[in-house]
This record gives sequence, C-alpha cells and structure tokens, in this order.
Amino acid sequence: MSDTPLSLLNRVFGYPAFRGEQAAIVDTLVAGDDALVLMPTGGGKSLCFQIPALLREGCAVVVSPLIALMQDQVAALQELGIAAAFLNSSLDGAAAMQVERDFVSGQLKLLYVAPERLLTPRFQSLLEQAHVALFAIDEAHCVSQWGHDFRPEYLGLSALHERFPEVPRIALTATADTATRAEILTRLDLGAARVFVASFDRPNIRYRISEKTEPRRQLLDFLREHAGEAGIVYCSTRKKVEETADALKQAGFTALPYHGGMDNDTRRRHQEKFLREDGVVMVATLAFGMGIDKPDVRFVAHLDLPRSVEGYYQETGRAGRDGEPAEAWMAWGLQDVVTQRRFIDEGEAEDSHKRIGHAKLDALVGLCEAASCRRVALLSYFGEASQACGNCDVCLNPPTLWDGTEAAQKLLSAVYRTGQRFGAGHVIDVLLGKATEKIDRFGHNQLSVFGIGASQTDKVWRAVLRQLVVRGLLEVDHTAYGALKLTVAAKPVLKGEETVMLRAIEARAARSKKTRLAVDHNDEDPLFLSLRAWRRETANEKGVPAYVILHDATLREIAARRPATLAELGEISGLGTKKLEAYGEAVLAVVAEG
Repeated sequence: MSDTPLSLLNRVFGYPAFRGEQAAIVDTLVAGDDALVLMPTGGGKSLCFQIPALLREGCAVVVSPLIALMQDQVAALQELGIAAAFLNSSLDGAAAMQVERDFVSGQLKLLYVAPERLLTPRFQSLLEQAHVALFAIDEAHCVSQWGHDFRPEYLGLSALHERFPEVPRIALTATADTATRAEILTRLDLGAARVFVASFDRPNIRYRISEKTEPRRQLLDFLREHAGEAGIVYCSTRKKVEETADALKQAGFTALPYHGGMDNDTRRRHQEKFLREDGVVMVATLAFGMGIDKPDVRFVAHLDLPRSVEGYYQETGRAGRDGEPAEAWMAWGLQDVVTQRRFIDEGEAEDSHKRIGHAKLDALVGLCEAASCRRVALLSYFGEASQACGNCDVCLNPPTLWDGTEAAQKLLSAVYRTGQRFGAGHVIDVLLGKATEKIDRFGHNQLSVFGIGASQTDKVWRAVLRQLVVRGLLEVDHTAYGALKLTVAAKPVLKGEETVMLRAIEARAARSKKTRLAVDHNDEDPLFLSLRAWRRETANEKGVPAYVILHDATLREIAARRPATLAELGEISGLGTKKLEAYGEAVLAVVAEG
C-alpha cells in the first residue's frame, strides 16, 4: 500500500500532522479492530474514520443522525476529490438508486446513511452485495437511554456486528460520562473495542453562567459583545424561541427561529442561511445543533437550563470548532430547576431513570453554583482533573461569599411556621412583613417570623431561597402548587450545627466590550476580508457553505503570509492537493490584488 495515514493527511486534507490520538485510532481501524472514540467537538473525529476509509478496501458506511450533517460532510469530502455520497429523504428516487448502484459497484469510498435507513431490509440487502470497509457510528451517545439525545433507532445498530463480524466499527461521540461510555460499549456490542478518551477540555471556550435577573436584557448585553458574529441561542420552548428571535430582530440582529413545530422547508432554509451566511444568530430548541459542522460559531447562549452536564457540554461545544476564541453564556434561575425537576417527576420513566435524571440535574446545578473554576468543575464531571483555567467568569471575577446561616435559619423557620403549604412569594412576603390579603386571611402576621427579614430586599431573599433549594435544604412540592417543604438536611442548619455560605447577588455588569475574548489576529485586514468575499462568491456558485471551500484559519494564514506561488500556498495548513488545484490560482490572484 503506497499511501500511509500521514501522507493522506498531508496530501488530501492539507494538514501537517495528526493531533492527540488520531494516529493511533486510524491505525486501529486500518488493522481491522473496533474503537470507541470520545473526542471534543472540533477535535478531528471525522478524520479518524475518513482516512481509514481511504486506506481500506471497499466503502465506509457512516451512520449519521441528521440530513444537514450528511450533506455538509459529503460536500466537504467531494471538494477534496473523495468519492462520497449520502442516502436520505432529500434525494429523489432516481438519485437514490444511482447512489445505491455506485455503492454496490465499488465506486464510493464513504456513504452516509441515517440509522433508520441502515436497518431497513433494502439497505441490509445492499450491504450484503457491497464491499464494506468499516462502519462509523457518529453521535454514538444517542444509544444511551439515560442520555440527553436518546434515539431508539440507535439500539438496532448492534446488529451490524452480528451480520458483519469481520467489518471493523468505530463509535464516536463528543460527550459521555463513565456510565454512558459503558452503555455505548454494551448496546453496540463493542466489548472488545479499544477505547480512546481525549481530553474534554475546550480551552478556547470561555464559560460564563449568570443568575437570571432580566434575561432578555442580559441576553442582549451579551450579544452586543458579539455583534456581527454567528452564534446559537437555546430556549426551552417553541414559543420562547419565536419570541426571542423576534426581539433580537427588533434589536438589529440577523436572527432566525428553529424548532420542531416549524415545517421542514422553513427549518431547512433557516439552517442553510445560518450555515452559509456570516453573522446569523440561530434561536432554537434542542432540535437544532447536533453535528453542526459550522466552524466559526463564536458563541452559544442558553436562556434556560439544559437537562444535564452532558447536554450543556454538547451544546456549548458547537462554539469555536475552529479553535478560535468563543464563549458559552447561560442565564439560569430557581424556576429552571423547579421546571426540570417537575418534568422528571411527572414523566413516565421508571423510578431508576428518574433518580438518574435528578442526579444529572443536581450535577448541572452544582456547576452553575460553583464558587471556583467552571472548567475544573466541568471536566471533573467527566473524570478529568485540571487546574483553574483563569479564563472563565469565576476565575476572572471570583464571586463574593457571605455567611448566610442566619438568613437560612430565618427562611427555613418561615417555611416551617407557615405550615410548609405555601410557595416562595408568600413565604418571602411573611419575612418582609408585608400586609397582604393572603397573609391577613391566614393570620401569618401573628407569627414570630413575620417581618424578621425586613432588613433584606425581596431580591436577596429570592437568591437565598434559590440556593437553599439547590443545596437540598428545601424542596418544591409540585403536587401542592409549588409549596416549599423542609428536607432532612435542613435540621442541622436550624439547630445551628452547620454553617451556610452563600453567593452574593451579582451586580449588573456594565455594558462594555472589556469582556470580549482576546484574539491574535486582525479580522479587519483588507486582504483577509477580500479572501472571505472571494470565498463567499465561490461557495454561492457551488451551493455549499463557505467553510467547505476554506476555513477562516486558512484564510488568515494566507493573509498573514501572502504567498506568491503555488508552492508557497501549498505550505499553508488546510490546503490539500485537490483544493490547491481547484482554488490556488484564484487565491493567488486575490493576494496579488490585495
């Protein structure tokens, strides 16, 4: 075999060297062995099966859950001169049959399919007729019934090993805790697979988590720091997606909604606009994002609490795939926690599933409440030790802690004295000594706790209450209209046996650009802007996203080095032989004019 993994990496993909364990993963598959790969978004997972696909005889079958992802990856491979195709519902009958013929006749090196199609009798018959080089199962965490993106059809993929025991398989995911890894190995029958776990750290992402005060205003403040940049804003409901997108449009942003209630054509158009144009903000539910290949997403914002640390990590990982500075911002509050817990409790899942759901939510809330480095807390969840990053909100602006023991005792006493029958608003009104009709009706103005918290504001008491719920000293009874109830953990605090340290309320951040991430390049360089304009025109002509032509990082290096010959241009990372042939002269012409 004349080609080696490294020579293909250089010649076809235009990269000088493998990163991390990529080379070992490639060697494992080329040798015919199975692998489970956990690698962060932007870490180069696709190369781990694309290069073995080129080195092994036959065609690699890639199981991918999203049509848009398949199409973008196939377009990128075709730009590199690789025979790749996809089979999905976007193809008409004639086009689909042509892809099937090319697959069976050995004309393809990579074929992307959805798990539902792969398991059909028709496709299973095609597999029997074709020469399969390997199976790549992307987004493998979808097989986990405890995970945030469970897809039942993934459970059937264990049949691949039963029917094709000699064909190597690689399962890939960007996020999985220890339990989810074990489940992937079991459910996909990968017991003998080599497991590769790369660092979960995404050092280019700055994590910022804020208490909800005025969420719409807080979001606008954050987005103004990223004016003109592409990003994603996640909301928990379809209605909130629509309202937020409208508000952002009125504020001058190019914003689009995306959720499962929209018709397929509108969703497709919005996704294409996000992928192919600069500076678009997608406001979406979790229906959007898995496998999105857009490398220059500069921020991901959450207006509501995700379901788990894995979900948060997966969603924030869609920012900064190109390795350039990016931000993950989230606003959260007590109501988020209450809502999530209600969803878990009222669901039809078994008690064991509910316990896992609560544990995952508690871990996420712990990350939100962290008084030390966010990155350390995040990586610790995945079993990875690290040092304080110096680049998250907690490291840059350490929170102020105060001894809230007395405040906690007052609030817990108020809950107890009012009979553990009332919600947050009424209990706080009692503490503040307010003269409300409800307080008068129940005689709570005669209680010893009435007015004992008048020295603090409503806002302070709500912050105290939220932290006591988060710490498990209070719980919200969903079956009793949100009534607060004491837990066993409250007893030692009430008796003065435990101290409660609380986070002080965040001061409103001043509107400034001081929080913007430092970058090492000048995106106002006229040559860089000219190269981007050329790339945009070229991409539009070909009907593909701009990054399929060349990444920003490659354009920046061209602008910085100003190559004058094809040989000099070929030394720049990201320009393989095929792209050099296709675009070399045009790029040099732009450089000469610039």
